[in-house]
Order: sequence, then structure tokens, then C-alpha cells
Amino acid sequence: MKDISVFWFRRDLRLKDNVALFEALSQDYPVLPIFIFDPSILDKLSNKKDARVEFIHQALKNVKAQIQNRGGDLLICHDKPLDAFKTLSQQYSIKQIFTNHDYENYAIQRDAEVKSWAEAQGIIFQSKKDQVIFEKNEVLTGQNTPYTVFTPYSRKWKEKLAASELSTFDSENLTNYLNANFEFPSLEHIGFQPSGLHFPAINFSDDIIRQYQINRDFPGLDATSRMSVHLRFGTVSIRELVKRALGKSETWLNELIWRDFYFNITFHFPHIGQGLAFRKEYDRMNWRNNEQEFEAWKNGQTGYPIVDAGMRELNQTGFMHNRVRMIVASFLVKHLLIDWRWGEAYFAERLLDFDFSANNGGWQWAAGSGCDAAPYFRVFNPYLQTQKFDKDLTYIRKWVPEFQEFHYPKPIVDHEFARKRVLAAYKEALG
Repeated sequence: MKDISVFWFRRDLRLKDNVALFEALSQDYPVLPIFIFDPSILDKLSNKKDARVEFIHQALKNVKAQIQNRGGDLLICHDKPLDAFKTLSQQYSIKQIFTNHDYENYAIQRDAEVKSWAEAQGIIFQSKKDQVIFEKNEVLTGQNTPYTVFTPYSRKWKEKLAASELSTFDSENLTNYLNANFEFPSLEHIGFQPSGLHFPAINFSDDIIRQYQINRDFPGLDATSRMSVHLRFGTVSIRELVKRALGKSETWLNELIWRDFYFNITFHFPHIGQGLAFRKEYDRMNWRNNEQEFEAWKNGQTGYPIVDAGMRELNQTGFMHNRVRMIVASFLVKHLLIDWRWGEAYFAERLLDFDFSANNGGWQWAAGSGCDAAPYFRVFNPYLQTQKFDKDLTYIRKWVPEFQEFHYPKPIVDHEFARKRVLAAYKEALG
């Protein structure tokens, strides 16, 4: 059997500036790159037209073609990761496994299991930092504790970046791949179908970065980079985007730092991955959880045009503008008194850029239960939000063209009544 290294793609679906791929290709053994479609994840997706699976499939097709141009090939497995490696070890003499860190609870358990098996076989298992700039214990307070407030975290993050060199890794120009030829499974073969959704391009203008601070809150403008899905699946390098941001926009850079911050929270406070509030006293909330109202919210039929526009954009495109994400989340939790976890789960199902740490962070921010959250008594007024950020109704007209028609639903709840009701509920729960 041929001696090889294995490179395991996960949230890093690119050849360019890929840390663990660079390390693998720099060693003596030829590299077999693999991707594993994990049934433990896929079986939980009830929608067999899930656009994220299609996005991954397309990205892998692109990666495969690039590897073939460099004399190798990409092996796609559809199995539990440990079983996939056991099967592979019967075909090749695996000397080393390289991969990049993942920070979610399931991923940590999965990687520990594969590492334990590998080391028992005498295989070296190496995992590298790739999808964040700083991780785990790299940005801590003066008391060596994790930050739970963004502003001081971002200050320390920037100091650390200024004091270090932001290296990039020339992985795309290395060619030490195992010479092989593998079938590429169709989307249908792994149990899914095309979604019909449009995926955002990976190229965007520097003008978007420069104008970001001025334009970012207006959903009617095409003023955001749409890089979130590419960051989620690693089709673009975080280091490349930070380098683009430097000197052009502090605000855009801060968005990238928020991403590191939420990964940091996920790593240090694993209870949030078990469905618990970051601030545990908020789990005492007595939610109404009216299912009919939840359906109206999901379907963009609340009678609040800015809320309905956001939900329809999400349902039709897999994307929602960030300002509108805050508005619809606040509406679900504060106006309808529906548990933020219901909204978190719906976004997890629908968002093309779904990332547990950012999604959980955003929902807990809206509910007041998270780290550095909006205070519980802050209740977004959808009418004022519309006046401030969509005063010409460009966004609303696009997604809710019938908002002035007779048949458009009346508001599901009166704003002032809802505000008083939710403040009373929070006061009762929090004592």
C-alpha cells in the first residue's frame, strides 16, 4: 500500500491560502485530499433542496478541477468520518492526517474521535488554525479570562494584529498530490436536489468596503459584500478579507472581528451549544410561543412590512440583510414573546450563511440573554426602523409589493401593547 498524507476539507473549500493544506503539501508524502459528506449532519436536513448542500457540492466541483490541474484528485466520501478513515486505511498506508480546526461541539467530539483512532494506528493527526485570525486563548483579558464584551475584545484583537504579521500560505502553488482518479458523485447521489437559489459571487468591489460605514444599514441598497456564505464554507480566506479591510474601513473590519468574537464565545462557553441562554437567568422567561403567530412571522404575514420583507427575502433567497435580521429577531422575541430558540432554529434551516456561533450570538443579542446583548428593555419599533433605514420603501416594495393593498394583513399585534407586555414579562422572569 502506498504511503500517503490525507488532507481533510471541511469549512475551508479552497486551495488558496489554506493553512493545513499548505502544511500537508509541504511534507514528503503525496497528499490525498478528501471531503466527507457526514450523514450525522445531512440526515438532520429535512429539506432535500437545501441550498447549502448544493453550495458545498459546487465548491467541491471547483476544488476538484483545480486539484486535477495540479496532477491529483479529490475523493468524496459519504459516510461517518471515523468509518470513512477506517475504510481509507484499508486502501492506503496513511502516515498523516491534516485538517483545520472547527469549534462547534459536534465538530470537537468528531475530531477527538478521529484523532484518537489515528494515534492508536500510529498516524499523526494535525489540526491547524485557518478560519479565524485569533482563536481559543489567543485574545484574553488582563485576568486571563475570555472577553464577553465586544468593544474591549476588538481593541485587544487589533493590538494583537498590529503586533504580529498576518501571514498567508501559498498552498495553491504546491503540487505534491497523490496521482489518482475518482468519481464525483452527483447531488442526487448524496440524497439532495438543486435548490434553484442564486449564490453570490466571490468577487466584490473595494468601493463596498470603503462605503460600508455609510451604506451598510440600508437594505434597499446593494451595499454589502455578501461574503458571509463564502466565509462560512471557506471558499474565501479570512486573512485575505482582513488584508482588504485594513486601511479602507474600520467598520467592515469590525464585522470580521465579530465573527472571531462569536467563535471565541462558542469555544469558551459550550453551554450555548446545548440550547441554553448565555446568561442563564434568562432561561426563566415565560414565553407565549403562539404557533399561529410563529407561522405568520415565518411566512412574512405579520402586517409589519419591514418584518415581512425580511422574512420573504430569507425564504426566497437564503439571505437577509443584517439590519433586517435584527428587526425580525427583535419582533419575534419582543413583539410576539416567542422563544428566541424558535427563531434561531428557523434561521439555521433557511440561512445560506448559517453559522452556529454568529446565529446564536445574533439571536441571544436580540433577546437580551447573550454576551454584550441589547438590554432586554430595548424594543425595536418597526415603524421607526422603516423611517430610518427604508424611508423610500425601496426594500419593502421589492419584497411586499401588496403592503398598501386591502388584502395585506393588519398588524398581528399593536406595537405599544407588545412593548408593555414584553417588559412586564422580562421583569417578572428576571426579578
